[in-house]
Amino acid sequence: MAVGLEVVASNIAGFLSAIAPVISLILIILGGIIYGVAQTQPPDSRGKWQAAAISIVIGGVIVGAIAGAASFIQEQSSGLLKPM
Repeated sequence: MAVGLEVVASNIAGFLSAIAPVISLILIILGGIIYGVAQTQPPDSRGKWQAAAISIVIGGVIVGAIAGAASFIQEQSSGLLKPM
């Protein structure tokens, strides 16, 4: 049973590693579009849209950073369980 769970976890990790850069790019582009559209809004609602757009862009950057560092994070965390 444990081998089956290991295979499933490995498949999920591979899938997430494959789509993370795409999700990051989509979030950054979407944030840019929302920020541009926010410039056409009246001043009382522009700030809300700009804040949302910046949050989306930052989320995209964070997803990209985690996806880029995923192999390093995996190597470091796998060494935590080894006896010293």
